[in-house]
Amino acid sequence: MTTSPQRWLPREEWIKTQPQALLASCVLLRDPRGRMLLLRYGPGQPASGTWWLPGGMLDPGEDPWTAARREVGEETGLTVGGAPRLIGVDHRADVGGTGPVLDCFFDGGTVGEEARVRLSAEHDGHAFVGVDELAGLALTGPVRTLEALCAAALGGSVAYLREGLPHEAAGVGG
Repeated sequence: MTTSPQRWLPREEWIKTQPQALLASCVLLRDPRGRMLLLRYGPGQPASGTWWLPGGMLDPGEDPWTAARREVGEETGLTVGGAPRLIGVDHRADVGGTGPVLDCFFDGGTVGEEARVRLSAEHDGHAFVGVDELAGLALTGPVRTLEALCAAALGGSVAYLREGLPHEAAGVGG
């Protein structure tokens, strides 16, 4: 069965019918011992008291890698260089009533021993944490998200996540 051309929507109308989502970028930075840099959200922040990777929402017209680098600079004072290496994508259906969010996670590589973290007003703490130390922390997202991202960074793969859980654990058919 073919559709009559008269029933097609003009492109600008069709685009309005497509799903809308916010886009965010986070960066996994490691110290020479392989521990990941986590930041704690400070008082007055929506996730106050919880720990997560540096990152945030894209600015208008910004691409995910540029946003990731900008956010790391703003939140830590550190510079991430080199070519982007995507290590994960997470689809969250509804974040705080804003609707769907797609998170892009990038491998930021290893920061040297001499690197000094300068926190933004958004955060009140930072720590380099090993995967085996995550269980005792109040995290913004699931432990399994960080485990999957570390495994992807170390293994040269990309983790596909849904609600922070690896593809298979999220109940998504293959």
